Amino acid sequence: MKISIINGPNLNLLGKREPAVYGSQTFEDYFNTLKEKFPQLELTYYQSNIEGELIAKIQELGFSYDGIILNAGAYTHTSIGIGDAIKAITTPVVEVHISNTFSRESFRHQSYISGSAKGVILGFGLQSYELALLSFL
Repeated sequence: MKISIINGPNLNLLGKREPAVYGSQTFEDYFNTLKEKFPQLELTYYQSNIEGELIAKIQELGFSYDGIILNAGAYTHTSIGIGDAIKAITTPVVEVHISNTFSRESFRHQSYISGSAKGVILGFGLQSYELALLSFL
């Protein structure tokens, strides 16, 4: 089973960015842990700070992968384009957030992804990704 994790803007700074909110572990280290924990899955990882690159990756994988786990970061709340890309593909997408977006600023309560996603997991730290992986098994 092929699953891709796609992370959006500023998630390349995990481990450095606001550790009280996002933790102190880099995503690369956590991704290696996921690969060890789920050896039966073919896991790939992509990160970009650029909206168009995220849309292109969703389109690239969206007809050949078994699942996409997407943390679009701040684009979750602003990008109609990413939401439309998810509507256009056949691969199921699980929206993930490390923090509980509903306990943060009110602009983070809106998602242009949730309505087209298979599900939404948020607020469990990096474990949100593992919970999303389990939804595909």
